[in-house]
Amino acid sequence: MTTINIRVDENIKNKATKTFASMGLDVSSAIKLFLNQSIKENGLPFHPSNNPKVIRAMWDKEVADTLKYGKAYTNSREMFDDIINNK
Repeated sequence: MTTINIRVDENIKNKATKTFASMGLDVSSAIKLFLNQSIKENGLPFHPSNNPKVIRAMWDKEVADTLKYGKAYTNSREMFDDIINNK
């Protein structure tokens, strides 16, 4: 195990801490998740962009893929059963 020290603006850290807490994560776990996903993706696990057209195109593709391939469930039990049965 190793330790990583980074300098981050206090305001950014506080906002990130609240965001991660709302997802049940602490900052350390969120960073570990980011690093592991970066390894799986062999790059950043997202596509950084400030271009509204690029962001909209990525959003439209995600929505289209979800509508085409996504599943809908009427309750959480149905969803969990599907996850467990399709491992």
